[in-house]
Amino acid sequence: MEASTEQRGEFALGWKVLFASVLGVACGASPLPFNVIGFTVEPLIVEYGWTRTQILMPITIFGIIASLLAPFFGSLADKYGVRKVALYSLAAFGISFAMISLTPTAQVTSTLYIYYALWVLVGLVGIGSTPVSWSRAINLWFYKHRGLALGILLMGTSLAAITVPKLAVWAIENYGWRSMFAIVAILPLAVALPLGYFLFREPRADERPKAIAGASGNLTGVTLREAVKDYRFWLIWISIAIVAFSFGGAFINLPTMLSDRGLDAQTAASVMGVLGIGIFTGRIITGMLLDRFWAGFVAFPLLCLPAISCYILLGQDIAFPMAALAGFLLGFAAGAESDLIAYLTGRYFGMAHYGKIYGMLYMPFGFFSALSPIVYANVRDTSGSYDPILSVALFAFFIGGALLMLLGRYPDSLPEAEAATTEKLVRKAI
Repeated sequence: MEASTEQRGEFALGWKVLFASVLGVACGASPLPFNVIGFTVEPLIVEYGWTRTQILMPITIFGIIASLLAPFFGSLADKYGVRKVALYSLAAFGISFAMISLTPTAQVTSTLYIYYALWVLVGLVGIGSTPVSWSRAINLWFYKHRGLALGILLMGTSLAAITVPKLAVWAIENYGWRSMFAIVAILPLAVALPLGYFLFREPRADERPKAIAGASGNLTGVTLREAVKDYRFWLIWISIAIVAFSFGGAFINLPTMLSDRGLDAQTAASVMGVLGIGIFTGRIITGMLLDRFWAGFVAFPLLCLPAISCYILLGQDIAFPMAALAGFLLGFAAGAESDLIAYLTGRYFGMAHYGKIYGMLYMPFGFFSALSPIVYANVRDTSGSYDPILSVALFAFFIGGALLMLLGRYPDSLPEAEAATTEKLVRKAI
């Protein structure tokens, strides 16, 4: 029999799964749509004459569908094993994302709706390739170093933020915006999917950290019904909603904000790369801090950082150094928030029904991240400036962070899942 997790170390056992999961997150439906759609605004205005609100509507459609389906995909991962859900969804996401390149060239009434319909398809099939799936496996492999492992996992979104904007701009400039979708779709299909097939799986019972199981070896944790009766669930939910709404629109509209302030597309892509570095840094630092300190003390100061970004982005002209600082702080907080969703779910509610509960907590993240871009764009279309919505977001970041200070201590113990449930999860793990 293999040595236990405690004997060999969590990273010694789980590093292959973690590596595959990082690339799965990086090439999945969580970061790719959000990192490319901002660069389609100007080409689509030129080709079709659509407004910014119309052009960014697909990310809202995608995000709302994905957020509503997150609990369903989480439930599938709990029931059938995360490997099948993650890999099938990753393949379907890559194919559907490439299909956006089939948008008709002629400007007719139906063109906009065909474009939207293609994004609906992406939302319907892609959510299983987001951290809703990958984080379940990481939470099952890691406990003592769970914060750091989740930080490394979610570095995937920062890797995407660092590399994908440059790839998108290059593809648009050389092959057009349609071909850009097909080129970017190579990442999930040719990079993440093969590695996931060979390396990604849930741990066997003897490989799991002992702290996530009860005396009989069954996973511990509350049901979704019990979780939604807990005030801490709703504090987390509301905090996520506020921060996601404030961040999502700023992130998607950042290239246009910078263009309004005199920066060209390549410089804006560089700022987006710095934002990706901020996400990367935020993930790692937040994960390490969560392994050492209570989550509320970690969350509040970190989630206040993008308020500084909002202040910097107010006004007219902006130079690259200040734009880069705004992007870095915005990204740092985004990295912190994504870490917190997965970490808080596991620590407060356990692993027995993690997928369903995480899916419910991912719902406000997906929904409000998706709604926010068109709110920001509509403010820009109607007022000629992003300043009014940035002023609102500045205060919202403080409120979202402060709510997590009310969570209280982690539970000392959690109930065990029924033996049949645990046995089914073990059989489904590959």
